Amino acid sequence: MTRLQRTRTPDGRRLEVSHVLSVPAADAWEVLVDTARWPEWSPLVNGVESTDRRIRTGTTGRVRVSGVWVPFRITDCSDYRWSWRISRVPVASHRVDDLREGRCRIAFELPLHAVGSVPVCLRALERLEELLVAEE
Repeated sequence: MTRLQRTRTPDGRRLEVSHVLSVPAADAWEVLVDTARWPEWSPLVNGVESTDRRIRTGTTGRVRVSGVWVPFRITDCSDYRWSWRISRVPVASHRVDDLREGRCRIAFELPLHAVGSVPVCLRALERLEELLVAEE
């Protein structure tokens, strides 16, 4: 089930794009925090160089988007949720909700001005589901 809604988050009002998957939350989380896996599921990220392969608060690096390298910094990574800035601009936060019984919800929390990113997030959620189901 895919959902699009406005919500309040620790980062303020956001547009949330989410999808329920039949995979354990821990498995989804591991794919989201592994920088080497970002190009597998993100339609925009073509490369990653990072201080940490598994992100944490304070991880820095750069991502290649459309052939251009841009710097990023993880501003928060805790409780199955992480936020970041690309070129010092707050962008989508990523969250995994444990729904128990081997199910979870992956959510991207977008700043309201980033409504144009919804189709990209929907494609990322599809790719995540394909990856995670194939690994089961």
